[in-house]
Amino acid sequence: MGTCDSTMGLRNTLIVMALLLSVSTVPFSGAASLKSHAFFNETGELPCYFPNTQNLSLDELVIFWQDQNKLVLYELFKGQEKPNNVHPKYIGRTSFDQDSWTLRLHNVQIKDTGSYQCFIHHRRSQGLVSIHQMSSDLIVLANFSQPEISLIANQTEKSNIINLTCSSTQGYPEPQRMYVHLNTTNSTSTYDAVMKKSQNNITELYNVSISVSFPIPPETNVTIFCALQLEPTKIILSQPYNIDAKSPVPSPPVPDHIFWIAALLVTVVVCGTVFLTLKKRKKKQPGPSNECEIIKVEEKESEQTEKRTPRT
Repeated sequence: MGTCDSTMGLRNTLIVMALLLSVSTVPFSGAASLKSHAFFNETGELPCYFPNTQNLSLDELVIFWQDQNKLVLYELFKGQEKPNNVHPKYIGRTSFDQDSWTLRLHNVQIKDTGSYQCFIHHRRSQGLVSIHQMSSDLIVLANFSQPEISLIANQTEKSNIINLTCSSTQGYPEPQRMYVHLNTTNSTSTYDAVMKKSQNNITELYNVSISVSFPIPPETNVTIFCALQLEPTKIILSQPYNIDAKSPVPSPPVPDHIFWIAALLVTVVVCGTVFLTLKKRKKKQPGPSNECEIIKVEEKESEQTEKRTPRT
């Protein structure tokens, strides 16, 4: 019995290998490939959409999927899974949904992006006959992290220039653009920069960042956003980074000794002014002795006049 089972297993394997060689040269039907999207490290679906109008059982069919390099992902031979022909990188990563005729590929990686084909053959008396085949394209995506803003150096009191970086990590495919958007009460501005990117050699995921410098108005509140544009209509925004308006710079307090010096100077000036004024007045006004002498002279002149006038 052991020899018989081995012979049967070898025969089945040879049959499947012959099918693989034959389908590699058979063109697909005129239907366009279906596009299926999957996210990194999650599950992708590879549909086959077999109508099964004859209501055939799995025991009568040979079903398998292969990738664009003709590597087998999954094989179902007469209702039994056959891992012998499955490529090592797909072993343990697939599951077959019999209700929807769909193969699920688990733990999807960026490298899994590509075209896949499913084939269904009917086992008849004359041999295996191809009754259905279908192609689908798997597109693997990875969500970038929300962009983060980091200050390189804050603006100083003498300068209103701000320097910052914006970064986002672990995404795929490569984004189209990264920029900074600045909002004030009365205006909006956009600042672009060369996007720096690096790609992991194993996961093929991208990390991206930009560094920008721009002036900010000190007299108003400012809100800054970092934007990562993945597609023309798909943009991821950072959390807002807010900068409050600068308060007016108060005058430095005057030291106490300045007040004393100022008061002393005022006193000196006032006293000097009063002294000069009084001095000028003293020069212009005659003294008391002069006044007396003038009065005496006037009295003598009057007496002499009376003596000279004759009496009648």
